[in-house]
Amino acid sequence: MHPKPVRPVLVVIAHGSRDPQHAATVHALVRRVRSLRPGLRVETGFLDFNVPSVQGVLESLADEGVRDAVALPLLLTRAFHAKADIPAVLREAPPRLRIRQAEVLGPSPLLLDALERRLYEAGLSPADKSSTGVVLASAGSTDPEAIAVIADIAREWRHTGWCAVRPAFASASLPRTEDAVRELRAAGCARVAVAPYVLAPGFLPDRIARGAAEADVLADVLGSAPEVADVVLERYDEARLPLLTALGA
Repeated sequence: MHPKPVRPVLVVIAHGSRDPQHAATVHALVRRVRSLRPGLRVETGFLDFNVPSVQGVLESLADEGVRDAVALPLLLTRAFHAKADIPAVLREAPPRLRIRQAEVLGPSPLLLDALERRLYEAGLSPADKSSTGVVLASAGSTDPEAIAVIADIAREWRHTGWCAVRPAFASASLPRTEDAVRELRAAGCARVAVAPYVLAPGFLPDRIARGAAEADVLADVLGSAPEVADVVLERYDEARLPLLTALGA
């Protein structure tokens, strides 16, 4: 019998923030991921503001003798961090550590389910959908690909029964959350809700919340929603299977 291959360690890479709720939310999500996949080792590293750093985590794993890891960007769109920052950090990892970078979390139907979960937790019900306009409020990006993905998600979500869905951005792109709220009011939606398409609290989610002042409902960030944890494991599995194949496992 061949020995069972060792699962690559999952290294979750979070952005980081000065807001202490950011790291707390990331750690809550990681705890949920661990609970769904007992026996899978999951470590967390931050790009900025928080410890441990991604580099520190990777060096510690290499020092322990770990050979294989999947680095998973805790990001919703494939923008600058996923295309440049994270690959640059991974290139600095100890060479004895084989790393495969997983895809970002979005887009995914499960994330739409998580958005609706947060809206229902904030007081809406499925019966409210046809009379409610939703602002899909993301952090924003200068990357056209990321902006196009948000627009596509808004169109897809609109087809599930909402009165209307408008994308909005906290930075780098327009419209802002407050403008999208007013547009939905003008379009005749009886109720306006803001759904932050962000994973954890921080500077830009705070800006989204301020922009939601005239909305009827403000949902919480996606955080440790069960659907988010499921997507994390989906992305891990997609990345680890080629790695195991390459190792002849």
